[in-house]
Amino acid sequence: MSNKAQAKSMKQDGKRELKPKLRFPEFRDEWIEKPLKEFATIITEKAGEKKCTLLSVTSGVGLISQMEKFGRNIAGDQYKNYLILRKNDFAYNKSATKAYPQGFIAKYSGDELAAVPNSIFTCFSVQADRVNPEFLNYQFLGNIHGKWVKKYIEVSARAHGSLSINDDDLLALPIPIPRGKSSLAEQQKIAECLTSLDELIGAHGQKLDALKVHKKGLMEQLFPRAGETLPRLRFPKFQDAPEWENLPIGDKVDLFSGYPFDGAEISENRSGKKLLRGINITEGVIRHSPSIDRYYSGVEEGLEKYEVRTNDLVIGMDGSKVGKNSALITVVDSGALLVQRVARLRADNPTLINFIFQQINSPIFHSYVDRINTSSGIPHISAKQIKDFCICFPSELEQKKVVGCLTFLDGLIAAQTEKLAVLKAQKQGLMQQLFSSAQEVET
Repeated sequence: MSNKAQAKSMKQDGKRELKPKLRFPEFRDEWIEKPLKEFATIITEKAGEKKCTLLSVTSGVGLISQMEKFGRNIAGDQYKNYLILRKNDFAYNKSATKAYPQGFIAKYSGDELAAVPNSIFTCFSVQADRVNPEFLNYQFLGNIHGKWVKKYIEVSARAHGSLSINDDDLLALPIPIPRGKSSLAEQQKIAECLTSLDELIGAHGQKLDALKVHKKGLMEQLFPRAGETLPRLRFPKFQDAPEWENLPIGDKVDLFSGYPFDGAEISENRSGKKLLRGINITEGVIRHSPSIDRYYSGVEEGLEKYEVRTNDLVIGMDGSKVGKNSALITVVDSGALLVQRVARLRADNPTLINFIFQQINSPIFHSYVDRINTSSGIPHISAKQIKDFCICFPSELEQKKVVGCLTFLDGLIAAQTEKLAVLKAQKQGLMQQLFSSAQEVET
């Protein structure tokens, strides 16, 4: 049969021919879409009295044991109704998340028998002689199912807190897959390529975690403990130096919170004055994106004192990470207007403000915030509570030595964070190249 005749036949069959942008040189067969039901079967087997590992799901991680997530099995007698999973089976968690608004499909990789709640999961097994499970898993990680199931979800259609998706609609999901005798070989090649990249990402992630743990441990040694005025670890030059002076932060800095701007004067129009809001502040870094950046379009006269300067220290005063979201202002954000519920700390001496910044990022300050934050609503801290936090201050020379050591580690952490982000972006781009997008076959 000619290529044109094949294409015409495929179109008549209701299948579309696909062309990935990136192919391994040894593979030349075209791709087509096949419904998931051609190689998947819904799992109906219940746990009953079987001994199983009870699983839950964590965003960004996938399936994990309930013992690991909650410290105990939370199922009780309900586990008998849980759905059984075996290695390479898939579990569709029908709960919406930010990354997966239409639910997340995870592959089970364990060797032991496992089970998941039947109330929020639809599970299915696949025929490994028809499709490579890891190849399929990467497509689900890319949210191939999201756009498809979206049209079958009614906004209010929820059962037991989960999205209501019919099994037949799920199994009708079109899956791009290579044609021909080399189909499984190409699937495996793609899976191995992405798995290798995941292993590299994992190694760099572990390195980043190790750097953060190292810095945290070092800070616990370089700063005095609560109620003490000498650190456990001191640079040789300062071994015989006087004890550190314990003072409230408010004695050393100028501190106030931002201005309560009128919401009507805040917009996404970049022609306005840049605003610095709590959402812009993360742990050690000011972040920006079109989705969170806002600008002030009103009269600026009288707001000069709310402009932040380079080396100002800003602290988010609300939210789940209150006390942890703090950062130093760089030239990029100098001149931005400070918004209400963000504290600004300013000192004339750059060494001093950097020293305070490192202490604000220490476990001591985080424990202090946790201790004073007794709100049952949105966690918050007041400007006075920040001012009242006591820090032990050594001489300026010793401050500079401590700051230099920790800033060097911050640089390593930032570089490793950037490297990890680049690798993840490369993986995302590679997946878009390796998995084709549908194109109607021309006749």
